Amino acid sequence: MTRKNKKITIPVSIGYGLTDIMGGGAFTVIGAWLLFFYTTFVGLSPVEAASIVAIARIVDAIVSLFMGSFTDHFYKNALGKKFGRRRFFLLIGAPLMLVYTLLWLDGMGYGFYLAVYLAFEVIAAMVLIPWETLPSEMTKDFNSRTKLSTCRMFLSATGTFLATFIPGLLISHFGEHNANAYMINGVVFAVLFMLCVFISWKVTWERELTPEMLAELESKAAPKTFIENMRMVGGLFKDYASTLKVRAFRKHLAIYLFSFTGKDVYNTVFVFFCVYCLNVSSAFAGSLLSMSIVGLPVTLLAGLAIIKFGPSRLYVFAYSVMLLCLLGFFVVYQFPAWNTIPTLIGLAAVYQVGRCVLEFTPWNVFPFIPDIDEMITRQRREGLFAAVMTFSRKTTVAIATFVVGVLLQSGGYVKGSQVQPQEAITMIAILLFAGTGCLLVIALWQALTFHLNKQTHKIFVDEVERLKAHGAKQDVDPKTRRIVEDLTGYRYDQLWNDPPQAGVVPAANLSKAN
Repeated sequence: MTRKNKKITIPVSIGYGLTDIMGGGAFTVIGAWLLFFYTTFVGLSPVEAASIVAIARIVDAIVSLFMGSFTDHFYKNALGKKFGRRRFFLLIGAPLMLVYTLLWLDGMGYGFYLAVYLAFEVIAAMVLIPWETLPSEMTKDFNSRTKLSTCRMFLSATGTFLATFIPGLLISHFGEHNANAYMINGVVFAVLFMLCVFISWKVTWERELTPEMLAELESKAAPKTFIENMRMVGGLFKDYASTLKVRAFRKHLAIYLFSFTGKDVYNTVFVFFCVYCLNVSSAFAGSLLSMSIVGLPVTLLAGLAIIKFGPSRLYVFAYSVMLLCLLGFFVVYQFPAWNTIPTLIGLAAVYQVGRCVLEFTPWNVFPFIPDIDEMITRQRREGLFAAVMTFSRKTTVAIATFVVGVLLQSGGYVKGSQVQPQEAITMIAILLFAGTGCLLVIALWQALTFHLNKQTHKIFVDEVERLKAHGAKQDVDPKTRRIVEDLTGYRYDQLWNDPPQAGVVPAANLSKAN
């Protein structure tokens, strides 16, 4: 389950990152093609198709909340002791990836598609939430974690490219109106996802159990009564809420949610925009999405840039590039003379540069958030933070997808038709430009005041280690004090208190920093 003195090598980092071929690939295909497939081939209305995604992701978001805490404490049972509290879920999740194939069956009913999509979302959460905590488990070193995250995002970019290139290729081969292309695509990716998750399970490891965890394991009995169980659930939700007390996490979460939701709106609407607003084929729309191949070298460069320049500058770069490309697509939409293949390919390729950096940066920042939390709670709660991020992300994408479906239908979109009324075409354009653009602007505003980077993280972690070695709090360096207060959101004098008996530090015992 655990390994001592293991090095984070490139092969290990690649093996860890392979799971994000599923994380990046599966939901890229779903975001770009599922609504189009359901409304064009299956015969569902935009609201019905969007409601499948919305309902499944909201239910899944609730499941994800419990999943994080569940894995945090999974070491207390026999399976967790034998297979690891995180990695066990990769092992059982690998064969379940084959459920993905069923999403793309033609001719089934609304209930079938809802049930299958719900099952896949839950399976994906069961794998991704514990998997996302592994960099914090495997090493404390900033550069080693960055190596893991860079390989992860490189493979995520690979998954994104495959998820846009292969469907377009299959549509070109089978024809615009043949549903078999989508089914074959589902089979190929389901097998690929299964292999990737299994390899990640094989090459990763977890940290040794701390003395505190072992003491809790030996002394804490499971709740037996209904009231005790309700108290435990209530305490769990209190723990989730407590993550938002960490200032760096609040900003990180806002940046993550607004930017990723903006990207989701773009992905969901883009094929509709190409087919009905620009009058190009869905196969060509797939080719434009497959410009995500530029993400492969960009990810490697971003791995170097985040160390040198920090996350905040990467965010500003990413959002600025994407906003400029949206402006370019608006010009193409307004002036048909600019609607040429080279122009569209150029805009799509440059957009993918920004999109890749957008996706790369938050998950490189995430492994360092639990380090900030440790100063407040004196606990390691990686699973809890991963669950809150996953819950928030799935809730917002569910809402955004449903809103897109409602607006498409209210705009007069006709399901199954190759020709749409002008009102529907206008609504598609508004969703792409105003929906995506506004969300990216909000994310950019938050990114400008985000101060967690390699330098501030090292100063912060060094201070935590000094306090662990029984260093006096009054001896703190003024610069360190400012950094600690900025990242935690609390006054230094009231941090690193004696740990509570259960749960986290009560909010009443902490005062926020000015």
